[in-house]
Amino acid sequence: MQVKSIRTVLLLGLAVFSLVSRGTAQAEDIAVVVSSSNPATNVTLGDLRKIFAGAKRSWPGGQPINPITRGSGCPERLALLKLLAMSEGEYKRHWTAQVFRGEADAEPLVVPSVGMQKEALSLFPGAITLVNVRDVKPGMKIIKIDGQMPGVAGYPLR
Repeated sequence: MQVKSIRTVLLLGLAVFSLVSRGTAQAEDIAVVVSSSNPATNVTLGDLRKIFAGAKRSWPGGQPINPITRGSGCPERLALLKLLAMSEGEYKRHWTAQVFRGEADAEPLVVPSVGMQKEALSLFPGAITLVNVRDVKPGMKIIKIDGQMPGVAGYPLR
């Protein structure tokens, strides 16, 4: 009887640990990343929304902004949709409308991996992307959102 109780407690503990671990992974911060050569160090949350919605198209020095996104379903894309308060369908329709009206040439470049995000940052000096903070690679520069870096309380992209 005691062995069965111990087994039940261990299984319950494992289940709780699994749920807590999954919850923590989902709550990880998403960093705003630019090329290491980009002079930007901070962006406001409002400007970040404008950048990924296509309303803000150049950095303060005049360099074109190239937003780079990840594909649907990944944590970075979910953070982007939350930032813009849009569903995946609304996001697609938003960019289709911008292209149709001539306000944009195309929707932001969509890449399937962090490695390709890093490569895009090196190819497009004005590129900006969202990366899970644990996946940031050398050559990627994290910039602050409203003066806050990932990992601090109140950081907006989680």
